[in-house]
Amino acid sequence: MFNNFKNIITIKGLLIMVLISLVSCNSKNKEDVITIESSESSEKDIITITDAQFVSSDMVLGKITKQEFTTSVKANGMFDVPPENKASISAYFAGYVKTISLLPGDSVKKGQILFTLENPEYIQIQQDFLEAKSKLNYLKSDYERQKTLVADNVTSQKNYLKSESDYKVTLAQYQSLQKKLSLMNINSTVLTGETISSIISVTSPISGIATSIEVSKGMFLNPSDIAITVTNTEHLHLELKIFENDLPFVKVEQPIKIHLQNNSSQVYNGRVHLINRAINPTERTIDIHGDLENSDDAKLFAPGMYLEADIITSSDVFDALPTEAVINFENTNYAILKQDVTSFKKVTIQIGKSSNGFIQILNAKDFDPNSEFITKGAFNVISE
Repeated sequence: MFNNFKNIITIKGLLIMVLISLVSCNSKNKEDVITIESSESSEKDIITITDAQFVSSDMVLGKITKQEFTTSVKANGMFDVPPENKASISAYFAGYVKTISLLPGDSVKKGQILFTLENPEYIQIQQDFLEAKSKLNYLKSDYERQKTLVADNVTSQKNYLKSESDYKVTLAQYQSLQKKLSLMNINSTVLTGETISSIISVTSPISGIATSIEVSKGMFLNPSDIAITVTNTEHLHLELKIFENDLPFVKVEQPIKIHLQNNSSQVYNGRVHLINRAINPTERTIDIHGDLENSDDAKLFAPGMYLEADIITSSDVFDALPTEAVINFENTNYAILKQDVTSFKKVTIQIGKSSNGFIQILNAKDFDPNSEFITKGAFNVISE
C-alpha cells in the first residue's frame, strides 16, 4: 500500500512539473511575439533606397524652410487703358474718304495724318475766310478813323456806329472761319487763293496703335461716324471685380498676383491702386483698379484681355515643406527623412496651411534644422 501511495505522489509531482513547464513555455512564447511585433513595426519605418533607385525615380532632397503663406481674395477682370489713352477719331466735317493706308495694329504718332477727306464745301469755307480777311483791314482802318472824327465832332455818331458794327461783324466772321480752318487742319496764316483745296487731313490726337479701322477709300463719312480707334497701351492697367463680401479685406497698395485665364503657371505682379465704393446692383460686385508693377509687362498684353487675379490681403511666414514631400497614407501624414546614404525613415508630421506649392509643418521643431527629406517622389516610396 505504501508503494501505491508513493506512485500516486510521483505521478502528481510529474503532472505539476508538466503544468509549470507549459505555463512557463506559454509565457516565454508571448514575450517573444511582442518583441517580434515591436521589431517588425520598427523595421517598417526604415526604408532602404539605393543611389540607382534614387536617380531612376527622379527623387529630390530638401530641408524644412521658411515660406510665405498668404491669404487672398479672388478677382476676375481684364486689361484696359485710361480714358485719355484711347481716342475714337472721326471728322468734324462730312466728306468722302480720299486716302487711307492704315491697317489694324499699325503704330501711329500724335499729329500723324490718318486719312484724308474730300468735299467741295471745304472750298467755300476757305473762300469766305479770305474774303473776311481782306475786308477786315479796310473796316478796321475805317472804324479807327470814324472813332477819331466823332471825338472831334467832325462826323456823326451814326457813321461811327456803322463803321464799328461793320468792323466787329466781319471780325467775328473772320475769327469763326479761322477756327473752322483749324479744325480742318488748314493753316489760316499761309492760306491764299492759290492754295485753296477741296481735301482736308484728319490727324491722330494721341500716339498709339490703330486698334480698329471702320472706313475705306471712297466711303462717305459723317461727323458722327467713328473712323479709327487709336489706343495707347503704355499705361495698361487692371480692371478687376470682387464680390461685395470681400470689400472689407481689400486695401489700396495690397499686392496682386496676376495670370491669364487657364494659365496659372506664369504669374505677374501688380498692386491695388483704387477701390470703387459703388456696388454693381446686378452682379453684386465692386470694381478694383490695379497697376502692373513692371511696366515692361504691359507689352505682353492688350486691352480687353481677360485675366484672373489674387489680391493678397495678409501674409505670414511658417516652416514648410513642398506639398509633394507630404504624403497622406491611411489618414496619417508622413514624410521621408534621410538618415544616412541609403537609409531613410518614414516619420509622422503635422500639417497646417497650404500656399504656393508649400505646406506648413506644425511639428518642425521635432527635427534637426539640417534634416533632409525626400521632396519629390516620396509617394512612390510609401506606396511600395
